[in-house]
Amino acid sequence: MSSSPKMEDALRAAILSQPDAILDDKDVMKALIAANERAMGDNIVDLRGIAMERMEVRLDRLEDTHRSVIAAAYENLAGTNQIHRAILRMLDPMDFETFLADLGGEVAEILRVDAVRLVLESAQNEIDPALDGLDDVLAVASPGFVGEYIGHNRQGSARQVTLRQLQQSPEMVFRDKAAGLGSEACLLLDLGPGRLPGLLVLGSRDRDMFGPQQGTDLLVFFTGVFERALRRWLS
Repeated sequence: MSSSPKMEDALRAAILSQPDAILDDKDVMKALIAANERAMGDNIVDLRGIAMERMEVRLDRLEDTHRSVIAAAYENLAGTNQIHRAILRMLDPMDFETFLADLGGEVAEILRVDAVRLVLESAQNEIDPALDGLDDVLAVASPGFVGEYIGHNRQGSARQVTLRQLQQSPEMVFRDKAAGLGSEACLLLDLGPGRLPGLLVLGSRDRDMFGPQQGTDLLVFFTGVFERALRRWLS
């Protein structure tokens, strides 16, 4: 008389009618393999079972990588659309005052930042009286301020885009919003031959919004479009 329990006829018939359901169920397959190993005894090594376990681990890693790649692709696509929308809005204004006002308004909202500040170097160190109402977006600084603010490397040149967390930001850049900001993106502006450099600074309350480990390709593109638009207004 066999000591093995007899499978119920209904369960046996269900398995025979849908064998693919057993093969597709990971937990059921694990249980069957474990039962087979127990039946073989401790003194027998199941190389096929070991190989299957290793393949399963590799498959799990591959699936994790696949999900990460897809998530990164969606994030990059969303970032690209965001930059494109901001650029289109930035190109809409027909006068310089509206152009500046939109930076701190709709453009800032599209980019999801809490503060936007355009800093222009000038030997006179003063804002045109016609732009007095926009001093929450526009600031004028003395020559050399931009390079000092973003920091130069050993060769004396500065990166076009600098992303960093903030410990303390000068009030001249963000005014009354400076104390609440946790990170910033500094976009160095080349305003053409014979002109002093400018700086567009994006500030966020989120300390993880901008950081040196992040990619800058989209912001480099945004900087290039912005400085070309600004050159036309300044000319």
